Amino acid sequence: MTLGTRISQTVRPKVRLLDQVRETIRRKHYSLRTEATYIDWIKRYIFFHQKRHPAEMGAPEMEQFLNYLAVKRQVAASTQNQALSALVFLYREVLHQDFEWMEKLERAKKPARLPVVLTELEVRQLMANLDGRNWLMASLLYGAGLRLMECVRLRVKDVDFQYRQITVRDGKGGKDRVTMLPESSIEPLKQHLKRVNVLHAQDIAAGYAGVYLPFALERKYRGAGQEWQWQYVFPAKNRSIDPRSGKERRHHIDEKTLQRAVKYAARAAKLTKPATCHTFRHSFATHLLQSGHDIRTVQELLGHKDVSTTMIYTHVLNRSGRGVKSPLDA
Repeated sequence: MTLGTRISQTVRPKVRLLDQVRETIRRKHYSLRTEATYIDWIKRYIFFHQKRHPAEMGAPEMEQFLNYLAVKRQVAASTQNQALSALVFLYREVLHQDFEWMEKLERAKKPARLPVVLTELEVRQLMANLDGRNWLMASLLYGAGLRLMECVRLRVKDVDFQYRQITVRDGKGGKDRVTMLPESSIEPLKQHLKRVNVLHAQDIAAGYAGVYLPFALERKYRGAGQEWQWQYVFPAKNRSIDPRSGKERRHHIDEKTLQRAVKYAARAAKLTKPATCHTFRHSFATHLLQSGHDIRTVQELLGHKDVSTTMIYTHVLNRSGRGVKSPLDA
């Protein structure tokens, strides 16, 4: 190696592949969750092929990996498609290899399954086994049709008590929408926010950095991260280090906290259905349709791009079989 080559390598150090992936993901404003997921699948892909560089591989290697996931690991169709999305992102956005074979890769077909829906009585039984913050969060999942992460990431400014509505920012597909704020959740939510406000004041007095703001808003609006309206409605118990900025902040609550609480509550209520946090959203849509609300309204409240997605909940209105008398009962 010549002196000139050594100087050149010193001046322009080679960037590791995974660092390039992270840089590209953050430039495109993908979430930390997506970043971690994509990095994990790319690592698995590389190790599956004995640490070969992805630039040396192509369609055959991707198909081998996807077939391995489907046949050997027996992963769900959604998991296989998630891996495919990560690899397509790697080749197109990071390695800038947009070949014809990438268009021909077929995504696994998801089986058409009906969602698990609780009856109104089952919802009451489940809610009766939740309390405090967990009950309040579950009341928004069911009463407003929020997704789990939409509830977890909710900020103070997006709760409008006067208009009785919640604004969901940057929901699935990067869309905003407005949904209802349940009357029965208003007073408990106000009391909860009073306690959160005290916690926020303590953080500010202690000199800790304000809450995380998306898309460089922290640089645009100096000090906005310390303002009350930007705080999370459901903050974490302890402060933590922001992996991107390195600052100590109070992030939102870990979603696993509510997931565990709902799991235990369903067990305590002795429900026979596999109820999860997302079951509340399914029940919200189904019960609205049962009560006579039109499907377009439900579509808007759920934030579905296409009404065909909302149509899955109309199975509750399909009375074929329920309006017919069984021959056994004749």
